[in-house]
Amino acid sequence: MKIKIVKDSNPIMHQRSLEVPMPLSDKDRELLDAMLNHLKLSQDEEYRTKHNIREGVGLAAIQTGHLKRMFVIYYQKEDGEIVQYQLVNPKMVENSIKKCALKNGEGCLSVDQEHSGLAHRHYKIRLRAFDALQNKDIEIEASGFDAVVLQHEYDHLDGIFFYDRIDKYKPLEQLPNEVII
Repeated sequence: MKIKIVKDSNPIMHQRSLEVPMPLSDKDRELLDAMLNHLKLSQDEEYRTKHNIREGVGLAAIQTGHLKRMFVIYYQKEDGEIVQYQLVNPKMVENSIKKCALKNGEGCLSVDQEHSGLAHRHYKIRLRAFDALQNKDIEIEASGFDAVVLQHEYDHLDGIFFYDRIDKYKPLEQLPNEVII
């Protein structure tokens, strides 16, 4: 299955995705596998250049034209640890009051236009979901960059973009006690 990235100009991208029926269908597993494979390939510079795709660390089903509450994450941390999930029907169950933002801003495979500014997010979160990679329900506690990535993809499920979280009047203003990553 080939993945085609839907851009933010498409009205579907601003809709709320629908719960995925469980147990997971073969078709939904195939989509999750294709999405994860796309992310892995996007991190290979030679492949990226040859196929003219952008590098990504997360991808929501809505970004592939499927209005389903599921997304994949794949990246390698500085210490070599691989972070990867195929999350279905995630629910945010807890978040910190403390906020954070990425110093250089966020990007998105569905957004071609530059949007500079701080996208304010929760520094710590707890999320529950079915992880198709592990084939079981899991709970993820994440902070810092890991929490930002999860929240970015989670937002897509509700039709929200990172630039919706940037203050239009003070895009670079840091919130009190906010952690800049």
